[in-house]
Amino acid sequence: MPLAVSFDRSRVSDPLLLPVADKVLAGERLTQADGALLFHSGDLLGIGVMASAVNRAKHGDVVTFAANQHINPTNVCILRKTCVFCSYARLPKEAGAYRYTMEQVWEEAAKVDANMTREFHIVGGLDMQAGFAYYDEMFRGLKERHPQVHIKALTAVEIAHIARIDKMSVRDVLSRLREAGLDTMPGGGAEVFSPGVRATIAEKKLSGTEYIEVHRTAHELGIRTNCTMLYGHVESYEDRMNHLGMLRDLQDDTGGYLAYIPLAYHPDNNELGAELGRTGTATTGFDDLKNLAVGRLFLDNFDHVKSHWIMVTPAISQLSLDFGVNDLEGTVVREKIYHEAGAHTAQAMSLGELVRIIRGAGKVPAERDSFYHVIRNFDDPPRAEAA
Repeated sequence: MPLAVSFDRSRVSDPLLLPVADKVLAGERLTQADGALLFHSGDLLGIGVMASAVNRAKHGDVVTFAANQHINPTNVCILRKTCVFCSYARLPKEAGAYRYTMEQVWEEAAKVDANMTREFHIVGGLDMQAGFAYYDEMFRGLKERHPQVHIKALTAVEIAHIARIDKMSVRDVLSRLREAGLDTMPGGGAEVFSPGVRATIAEKKLSGTEYIEVHRTAHELGIRTNCTMLYGHVESYEDRMNHLGMLRDLQDDTGGYLAYIPLAYHPDNNELGAELGRTGTATTGFDDLKNLAVGRLFLDNFDHVKSHWIMVTPAISQLSLDFGVNDLEGTVVREKIYHEAGAHTAQAMSLGELVRIIRGAGKVPAERDSFYHVIRNFDDPPRAEAA
């Protein structure tokens, strides 16, 4: 049944977007050409009006977040020299390289008691010494020590890496890690699926088609996943739309995606940023908001669109709540990967600050679990506070 979407069509000032607005009002699916038109348009507020209306039809004024904790167990990565956008990876003997022992993982996870964490978010590098046995032991140990905490772990790229170095199928890796305690998967590693873009920024990384197939296999096994797109580097608007089209197609097939999370490229401390001459110049707030809004409008079979405040700043994430976003990145506790790439935001955010940001946008803050079931609302109805 089409959503009952309502907005004032006159608030869309770009006449080229009026046919798109009519489709949104009628509940018709947008084409990739429609999405490219949105990206090319300068009518950010009109796009936001449409995206906000769709989001409101799905979720009302409720904005969710999770009390989560990031754990990055290793930054050693065999693709250190070919993923030129990455600032996190290190070669095994390079300065700053690390791999957690299990005791260090347990120590990092012990912060759960002080922060009431409900989810561990675990991603790292493609480390030849971190194969199936490493993560099997890690997940079993975490579940033994923190049985109430959900484990969201390992990107499609990491799963394929484990399968390759341990001579297992992707299906076997996923099945056995699920037995060890894996609950869901994050969406990282997608970058942009265009072969030309990947040849430029991540030449030897898992291809877009292979990424989709890992997620398809996970969905077939009943493992829900998130998905992402890294934007703001060398991709075109058409590349973005092809990427979103592949995500939407898989969601049509499996319904296994939980959320879409566009990720802003940060140019500091990596080879690509130096080549582009953009060191210190990240994405614009204009593009950040547009990526979120277009995701909401085009990905009509996705319930949730998340803003990652670590990458785009809490201020842009707060604004995004009127651009189609219904979920914010959570408490995090300690984030490493994007801070290596130049993120100037904090490495964690308190539950109270998340609530304040959401209230300040006139929305209802709600804590959720990893499957987007609301655990508790903090306000009903919303009340505005100074941001």
